[in-house]
Amino acid sequence: MTTKLTEGARGVYIISATPFTDRGELDLASADRLVDFYLEKGVSGMTVLGMMGEAPKLAPDESVTFLQHMLKRVDGQIPVIVGVSSPGLDNMARLCSSSMEAGAAGVMIAPAAGLTTEDKLYSYFSQVFERLGSDIPVCYQDFPMTTGVHISAKLFNQLVRDFPQLVMLKHEDWPGLNKLTAVRELAGDTGSRRVSILTGNGGLFLPMELERGADGAMTGFAYPEMLIKVVDLYRDGDTQTANDVFDAYLPLVRHEQQLGAGLAIRKEILRRRGVIASAATRAPGPRLSKTDHDDISFLTSRLEMRLREIGHAI
Repeated sequence: MTTKLTEGARGVYIISATPFTDRGELDLASADRLVDFYLEKGVSGMTVLGMMGEAPKLAPDESVTFLQHMLKRVDGQIPVIVGVSSPGLDNMARLCSSSMEAGAAGVMIAPAAGLTTEDKLYSYFSQVFERLGSDIPVCYQDFPMTTGVHISAKLFNQLVRDFPQLVMLKHEDWPGLNKLTAVRELAGDTGSRRVSILTGNGGLFLPMELERGADGAMTGFAYPEMLIKVVDLYRDGDTQTANDVFDAYLPLVRHEQQLGAGLAIRKEILRRRGVIASAATRAPGPRLSKTDHDDISFLTSRLEMRLREIGHAI
C-alpha cells in the first residue's frame, strides 16, 4: 500500500528529468537508469512531470505512460509526487486519478495563469480541492517567475488552515527568503498547521533556505548527492561543512540555472554521468554549442578538484 504524502515530509525530493531519444521519443530504458541513479544516491522522494521535467511538452497519454513506468520502477521504495497542473480541472482530475491509482503519494499543483488577485487565487484552489477531494495530498508549487501568479504568506497559511489536504509548499519564489520566514512565523502566530516546505530554484539558495525553516529541497540538480549531503549536514547541525560542500558545487548550480539553457545543461551532465542515453530536450528546446560543452567540461573538472581539496567524493 502506498504511503501518502504528509506534512512531515523531509529531505530531498528530486525532480526527475524526462529522458527522450535523439528523435524526441520517450526513452523508458533511460528512465529506468534514472530511477536507479536517484535511489542509489539516497533521495527521500521523487517528483515526476514537473516543469523542468518537460511535462507541458508531453501528450496526455505520454504523461500517463511515463508516470506509470516511473512508479512501477520505484516500486514503493520512496514516495513519488506527480505534477498535475492543468488549465482545466477535468484534465487535472483525470491525471490525479491516474497518478494515485498507479501509486503516487500525492500531487503537485501550480496556480493557473491569470489569477491576479488573492480572491481569485483562493477561489481557484477552493475549486481544485473540491474537485480532487480530501483524500489526495497536495503540494502547492509557488513558482511565480513561470506562472506569473504571486501568493502571500498570509493567503498560503489561510489555504493550509482551510484545506487539510494541502500538506506541502514547493517554495521557489525569487527573491523568497523573507517569504519563507513569513510562512513559518505566521503559522506559529496563527496556530495553523506546520506543513512541509521543500525548495526549488536548482538548489541555488539551499543553505539559506534551510536556515529559514525549509525541510529540504525539491529540485533536479544533476548532482543530487550534493543536495542530500547539505540537507543531512544541516539536520545534524554541521552548517559549516554543509556550506563548504555547497560552495564546491555552486558554480555548476549557478550554471544550470540559466534561463533557457539550464535544462539542456542538466541533461548533458546526466548523460555524461552515464544515467541517460541522450541529452535531447523535446522541441522547441535549447541546444548546446561546442563552447557550451567546453564550459561544462571546465566546471565539472573544477568541481572534482575542489571536492578533492575538501575531502568529499563526488
